[in-house]
This record gives sequence, structure tokens and C-alpha cells, in this order.
Amino acid sequence: MERLAPLVVGVDGSDSSLAAVDWAADEAARLALPLRIVYASLWERYEGAAPDWSLDRPSGQVLAENIVAAGAERVGRHRPGLQVTTDIAAEDAVSALLREGPMAHAVVVGSRGRGELAGLLLGSVALVVAARSSGPVVVVRGDRQALEGRHGRVLLGIGAYDVESPAVRFAFREAAARDADLDVVCAWRPSPHGPVDQMALPGDHEERAAALLDKAVAAAAREHPQVRLHRTALEGTARKVLTERSAAADLLVVGARRPGAPIGMELGRVAHRALHHAHCPVAVVPQHHGAPVPKAS
Repeated sequence: MERLAPLVVGVDGSDSSLAAVDWAADEAARLALPLRIVYASLWERYEGAAPDWSLDRPSGQVLAENIVAAGAERVGRHRPGLQVTTDIAAEDAVSALLREGPMAHAVVVGSRGRGELAGLLLGSVALVVAARSSGPVVVVRGDRQALEGRHGRVLLGIGAYDVESPAVRFAFREAAARDADLDVVCAWRPSPHGPVDQMALPGDHEERAAALLDKAVAAAAREHPQVRLHRTALEGTARKVLTERSAAADLLVVGARRPGAPIGMELGRVAHRALHHAHCPVAVVPQHHGAPVPKAS
């Protein structure tokens, strides 16, 4: 029997990570996947530096064990019967979750961790893991309606190089598993360069965007004929269009830059904006290695 890749969720005891645990439990149940709860801590490095003559366990170890146990107990109450395993990694959270990425169906994290500054829109762990993971990362954010999947809609942003991309396939699988509508959007803007009389008409841009939409989803639509598909070409920046439409979605799926992208731009502007401002959970799905890197609008 083929071993299923688990859905991995990172926990740290914060309210944000508890929301991520609940979302991951629902997702694992939908996809019939095992759930793996991971807590990363460097307590061994610091508390193991000096001899400990007491018989008590180090406080860091106790905290780590309590956090993963509470997570597993929470899943048991929320989704009885779901296969759950836990792990405590003696390393920083980013390294631990990046290591899990290649072996996971996806890595799920909360939008902010313990100790984050109150004004932050997104925690540093979530941002770095989403930017660097070799596999899909879901950052759990948004209101209760989105977190509980009440909209019945998955939103997918399409760019110039998203034809048959991993992000497209991920979005179709999500829509199929949720029995949700799939809202596929391509944003377009008239070119700001060149004389006015040499610029393409708005209709030309819209037609090109519509053609790109059809091409991008053709293969996945044939594989998932049950998915209710809606294609929309809209004038505006992808960052603004997707953020606004995410208010009526349960999940926003975007592709991400990877090899060859400048440091700090591994996500691209669209994914970066979505992670900070989307009204629902955001799935960042990296492109294949070697794939062309589109210019973000």
C-alpha cells in the first residue's frame, strides 16, 4: 500500500497556531491524509549546555511536550478518528518546517507566532517558510467564515507562466475535495509604454487574458470534470484583484517564484501581498525548478 504524504502543521502554542491546527485537521479529513504536528524548539541547545543534576525534565522539554500533546488532543476532539502523529524538533521553526516540506502534502502554519509584535500582519516564520519551501505552504488567516469553509469557493490567481502549473493542479484538487466552486482569475492592465496610437486596445488585453485562462486550466479541467469552474479576466493589478476577491473565498491559491529569483523575491509581489492582506487562508505553491519566472504586476 502506498504511504500517503502527511499534512504537516507547525505549532507553537499561540492562538494563531491553534487556528492552523483546526484548519489542518479539517483539510486532512477532507483529503483522507494523516496529520503530523510539529513543534520546533532550541531548548536542548541551551538547557543542555550545563549539567542538570535534578531528576526533573528541562522546562523547555516540558513546554514542547505539552504543546504537541495539546495539539493532538485538540485534533482528537475536533476530528475523531483522524490519524495524528507528533514530533518535537530541536532546531529553529523555519529549519524544521522547511525540512518537512519535501515529505509533506503541504505545510500549514498560522499567520503569526508567539511573541510577534502586535502591529505585524504576518509573522516571520510564516513568511520565510512560504518563501523558501520546496512544497506547498498554507498560511492560515482570515475570518471564521473563511476558516470554516462557508463560502464554498476556491480562488486561483493565474499568471503568464501558470499553464498546467502545480498551483493550478493544487487548486483543482482543493475545489474537488471541498465540492466548491473554483474561481480562476487573470488580471490584466494596458501597457503604460509607447505612444497611445500604438497601444493595444483594452479589449485585446482582455481577450489575451481570457485565452490564457483557458489554456492554463485545460488539462486540470479535463481531470476534474466535476469541478464547477468560473473563469474571469479583470482589469487591474493581480495583487489588488486577488486580495479583494479573497473576501468571498475559503482558500486563495497562488504560485511562487523559486530558483533564479532575487533574494527576498522568492514569493513574487502577488504572493507576498496575498500573505499579508488576503481575507482567507493562502496556499503558496512553488513552480517547478527551472520554470520561467513571470514578472509580477
